[in-house]
Amino acid sequence: MKKMMCLRMYPLVLLPLMALLSGCVTSPEKLGLAYQGETRADDIEFLVDETWVDTNGVRHVHQEIFDAVYKMIDEAEQFVLIDLFLMNEWGFEPGPCMRALGPEFTEKLLEKREASPEVEIIFITDPVNTMYGSLESPQFSALTNAGIQVVYTDLNKLRDSNPIYSKLWRVLGQPWGVGPGRTLKNPMGEGRVSMRSMFKLLNFKANHRKVIVTDKALLMTSANPHSASSAHRNVALKVNAGMAMACEMEAAVLEFSGAGEVAASLPEVIEVDDLSDGNKVELLSEIRIKEKVLTLLNEAEPGDRVDLCMFYMSEKDVIKALRKAKKRGVDVRIILDPSKDAFGITKSGIPNRQAAAKLVKSGIPLRWADTHGEQSHVKMIYVEHPDGTATLCLGSCNYTRRNLNNFNCEANLAVTAPVDYPALARAREMFNRWWNNEPNRIYTVDYEVYQDGSWWRKFTAWWGESTGMNTF
Repeated sequence: MKKMMCLRMYPLVLLPLMALLSGCVTSPEKLGLAYQGETRADDIEFLVDETWVDTNGVRHVHQEIFDAVYKMIDEAEQFVLIDLFLMNEWGFEPGPCMRALGPEFTEKLLEKREASPEVEIIFITDPVNTMYGSLESPQFSALTNAGIQVVYTDLNKLRDSNPIYSKLWRVLGQPWGVGPGRTLKNPMGEGRVSMRSMFKLLNFKANHRKVIVTDKALLMTSANPHSASSAHRNVALKVNAGMAMACEMEAAVLEFSGAGEVAASLPEVIEVDDLSDGNKVELLSEIRIKEKVLTLLNEAEPGDRVDLCMFYMSEKDVIKALRKAKKRGVDVRIILDPSKDAFGITKSGIPNRQAAAKLVKSGIPLRWADTHGEQSHVKMIYVEHPDGTATLCLGSCNYTRRNLNNFNCEANLAVTAPVDYPALARAREMFNRWWNNEPNRIYTVDYEVYQDGSWWRKFTAWWGESTGMNTF
């Protein structure tokens, strides 16, 4: 009898264990991710943060993005909704061309809170800013103390991009939670962290979005208010439409992160956008970004133009589509970050140099961003069409498996307008300037400068992309 009861109990024990090991998580669509929406806008701005060196090797910067964000915050009358991946002071060293963006952004929100207490301010972010519960964030603590709603994304709800590790972690690590500790040095900067937090980090999950939306405008960017990143090259699109869509998209993150009461209020604070006039604007998240990029590349015809500037490039479907487009006679040019700098640490060039080798082998012209401690953090594709229009798609999304295939939270805007529309013309001019350099302004260098034929790094890049056991 006792033996029979034990046999009946086995399924009750095994089922939860199998669920943990199998990586059972809610599908992105059920979480409200993989968003796609379309509207029209008649006021579209393309914004650039750029860094270059002159012929004497002196670094210079010109920045527009966060000044535009601060203006949006000042002009908001009903709400400010923010979803930003990175805001902390780790690794920041004040100096020429550097800007304390974290404290600066925090102070702007605190000023808005004091000047306009009736304006609701919501800040969604990633728990990386507390090293997954080990460290207190002075910036987010100050915002919370001022009555600003800070929501840390529940990364446990996202799919496993590193499944070999995450399946084991859910059984042995997740039940212990996270919290303060002093076992290990913080790998991102100052302070010490718990072993539990380090184990959570190794899942390599993230809410990587960079979205600012108010009742007046929507801005999508590749930039973070992260002081150590303040000299990075970045781009942004600001539009006077799509705010309702952005609220709907962000409400999904609030819902699955336990802030449903905040999410429920968002659709009520803004009217639905007018679709009757203006240029086409698409709001895309997660895999919808990949679908849009592949459509743009697969539909490009001989003589069409494709300009791509990317921080991380490794996703095999996108690489294949670029190579096929070139073979069809599409004019393709690519600028990649050389993957050599990361906050004072020298990197190996993975995965960009290995992806670049494949692209150059197909005859695609490719140049490297000429970086000097900063990164070319841009994630942008520009495609001209036969009908005289062009599409510019940019935002948080790198072209990697983790970013494009429904693992991270990501968000992009795609704008389609006549090729001479000012925002698109400015994007085209920026790419040309970076590609060709200018007298006394050096933005890019030849492919041969960082060409890499190492078979071991080629294997490492393939393994990391295929398994998810990587940081890109």
